[in-house]
Parts: sequence; C-alpha cells; structure tokens
Amino acid sequence: CLGYCETIEKLLGITAPPRAQYIRVILTELNRISSHLLWLGTHALDIGAMTVFLYAFREREEILKIFENYSGARLTTHMFRIGGTQYELYEGFQEQVKTFVNDFPKKVDEYETLLTENRIWIGRTRGVGVISAKDAIDLGLSGPSLRGSGVEWDLRKKKPYAAYADFQFDIPVGDHGDTYDRYMVRMEEMRQSARIVAQAVDKIPDGPLMAKLSKIIKPPIGDIYHSIEAPKGELGYYIVSDG
Repeated sequence: CLGYCETIEKLLGITAPPRAQYIRVILTELNRISSHLLWLGTHALDIGAMTVFLYAFREREEILKIFENYSGARLTTHMFRIGGTQYELYEGFQEQVKTFVNDFPKKVDEYETLLTENRIWIGRTRGVGVISAKDAIDLGLSGPSLRGSGVEWDLRKKKPYAAYADFQFDIPVGDHGDTYDRYMVRMEEMRQSARIVAQAVDKIPDGPLMAKLSKIIKPPIGDIYHSIEAPKGELGYYIVSDG
C-alpha cells in the first residue's frame, strides 16, 4: 500500500529513490484505472447495461496482466516496500504499459458512447443521490465522491507525494453532486490517469529501487511512535523493515 509506505517513510525521514517513485506512480495510476473500471462495470450492470460490464472488464484484464507480470499476483499485489519498490521492471514492461495507455482513451470513449447520452442512464443517475459540497465535506467523503460534489481537492495536486509533482494532469469536478456527476468525474479521472502514466513511462529514471535502510530503524522520540516491550525488558521505539 503506497499510503502506508509513504506514512512510514515520512515518519522515519526516508526518501525512496526517483526510479522507485516513478514506478510507484505508474502502478498506482494503473490500479486507479482498474478500480474505476470495476466500479463502472458493476454500476452499469446494476442499472441494466450488460455490455459496459464486458467492455470495462476487457480493459481491466490488460491491467491485471501487467500487475501479474510485475509482481506475480493479479489482485493481492505486493509491489511496494518501505523505502522503494520490491521488483525491477520486467522486460517489455514499458512497451506493454505504453500500448495500454495509448489505446485506453478510445475505450473510455466507447463507454461514454453507450452511457453518457443514454436516456435510461441519465434518467437513473441525474438528480439521484445528490450530495452538496458542504455535506460531502462534513461526511468526510474523499476521492471521486468528494470531487463529484464540486470540491476540487486531490492530494496528488494539493500535497504532491511520490513523483506526482513532475506530471501535468487535471482535477475533474462535478456541478450538482449527483450520481451522474460522480460517473462523469470517474470517467475523466481514468483519462487523466492514463495521461499521467503516459508521461511517467517515458521518463523512468535510472538508479536503485530501494533506499539504503537498516533492518531496525528507531524513529525520533517525541514525534509519532509506538511503544513496545523490547526483548531485554526495555521500552523501545522500533519499526522493522524488510528493506
């Protein structure tokens, strides 16, 4: 989990190497697309659009192939480590990713052709489940649900992490906070994710995948720590890394 790794790295003052940062961005954005495709396919299926389900899972399968080639797993992927990434890129990784992101925007257009102006889809999503910007904030919504209510908040822009500050992309937001807006936000987010990956895959830096770490690292006392019983009966503040 990138969020967990970055939290521990911030706590310990660790900076992952640039190569690892770019690989993290690429895999994270591909995972964002995969997640949105799962949402789109099942959401459309619930509303009665079987074809979109098949289309969405067609593209999702190509992403899962990349994950499997990289980590050996399709769903329970284990790609990130505290201090960097676990695996070096496999031969053909960049070409496979480029092929996907270059073709994917046309696939999103196909989804929209089937749904965006479809009167049944509009009738079942527009004006449904309206959440105001204030309510979205008060309820602690995040991601597309928050942005669908018109709140332009994205940590990749507002507080960039990994290598996101190196890339150009837009933050889509909704106007009405209804189900239709949340749909449109996710559709555009998939395009923006493909845009990020296309930029990153052409500029992956050379260098190591992992920062140099000790097996046991003692974080600063008085900041954020977890007190545990040390083997000799002494209290210690330890985070164990397999880096």
